Amino acid sequence: MRKTKGAEIALLTILTAILLLTGAGALITWGATTGVEIGKHGWIALGLGTFFSMLVGCGLMALMFFSSRSGHDDMADPFRRTEVR
Repeated sequence: MRKTKGAEIALLTILTAILLLTGAGALITWGATTGVEIGKHGWIALGLGTFFSMLVGCGLMALMFFSSRSGHDDMADPFRRTEVR
């Protein structure tokens, strides 16, 4: 098992703090909009925006995965060490 370095612990702590602050901000914003009504067109726009955002995100992740697996990224990374035979 690998030991965790201090920099990794600091990074995880910072990322956790950012996640908690983002969640707290979302809850505060959600609570501040209690009197706002969303109409039918607003719900449709919210649903379509969420759907297409997820579609684009999943599509880009799939492209990145397949590009990495096929070896097209190997030549674009000059800092990657290659094994000499």
